[in-house]
Amino acid sequence: MNTQTQIKCPNCGNSVDVQDILAHQLEEEIRQKYQAESAEEKQKLQKKLDEFNQDKEQFELKKKQENELFKERLEKQLNEEKQLLERQSKEKLAKFEEQLKFKLSEEQAEQFGALQKELNEKSEQIKELNRTKAEIEKLKREKSELKEAIEAESQRKLNEVLQQEKDKIRKAEEDRNELKFKELHKQLEDQKKLTEEMKRKQEQGSMQLQGEVQELAIEEWLMAQFPLDVIEEVKKGARGGDCVQVVNTRSRQNLGKIYYESKRTKDFQPSWIEKFKADMREKGADLGVLVTEAMPSGQERLANLNGVWVCSYEEFKGLCVVLRESVIQVSLALASQENKGDKMDMLYDYLTSNNFRMQIEAIVEGFSSMKNALDSEKRAMQRIWKEREKQIEKVISNTIDMYGSIKGIAGNAVQSVKALELDSDLDVNELDFED
Repeated sequence: MNTQTQIKCPNCGNSVDVQDILAHQLEEEIRQKYQAESAEEKQKLQKKLDEFNQDKEQFELKKKQENELFKERLEKQLNEEKQLLERQSKEKLAKFEEQLKFKLSEEQAEQFGALQKELNEKSEQIKELNRTKAEIEKLKREKSELKEAIEAESQRKLNEVLQQEKDKIRKAEEDRNELKFKELHKQLEDQKKLTEEMKRKQEQGSMQLQGEVQELAIEEWLMAQFPLDVIEEVKKGARGGDCVQVVNTRSRQNLGKIYYESKRTKDFQPSWIEKFKADMREKGADLGVLVTEAMPSGQERLANLNGVWVCSYEEFKGLCVVLRESVIQVSLALASQENKGDKMDMLYDYLTSNNFRMQIEAIVEGFSSMKNALDSEKRAMQRIWKEREKQIEKVISNTIDMYGSIKGIAGNAVQSVKALELDSDLDVNELDFED
């Protein structure tokens, strides 16, 4: 130990190192000075941050977290500097003090500047958002006022234009000679006749198409349900029905024939029965099924009329299964009892039996239940379609009103919508003629 740097305490008489005292005093002075400056800076920063509103609390939290991190870092650096001061001389301690002050001041200034910049940017964004909201509200008010003004003005101008055009058209019609008037009347009558003729042909084509659709549905159903059978289509234009079902099993072929014909007309014709029976005889069919949309008068369900089964398309699906099974049973019975009776007699006995009647009634009840459920679903869907149709009509009507109002104000400056304009001058004359 160097005795030159030690002094003796006059009170206790112990030796004290002067360098330790100076180092301790210098360290305490630096710490107090830094704490004073740090406290002053914190007060300034806190004073400025308190001026911001509640929307900037997020940035306050960020600054607080960074200050805590800075404090922890500072305490760590102070501990390191304390250890370094104990090892170094007085000159190095002074130099380090200056460097430390400069570094801390620079970091604090950068952090404060970054926070200040971020807060300013957020404030500008909030101001811009408020300006945008105010502008939107202003535009809404102006739009509402403009719409009301346009509707009122367009209605007035539309009434004036309609009245003027109507007067012009009526005056022009009155000036035409009688021959021109009759010529126009003749054209209108011809056009009406042509329209009625086209409508009639279209209805005929539609009914024919519906009939063909049901024919195809019958053939596809038979093919799908009875893959072993042969479904022979009757060619278009040939005499007879629509298809012939040749009944087959895995062990035997051509057990019998079932003859099918499809009708989709509004009324049932009794003459169909005799013609159908003649076609059955010509084709050599054992049974015949007439699938019709319009049932005979007084008949709501399937029935056997003079040897011909008459049913709806829904009833056909169950009836064809029963009839096919009956053909198979009769064929098997004939095979086991040859020379004991005529084939048609046995078939007639089976079809008029109580067992067959009960089978048909069970099928009819099942399909009637299915049809009632289908009708209920159909009524529900029709109600939904009607509601949607009303909604669409309302939208179209409002669109036409808006277009007419704007057209009345802007005139030809508005582009024409073809669907909302008359096709030709003749349409205008027709309207006036009807008045």
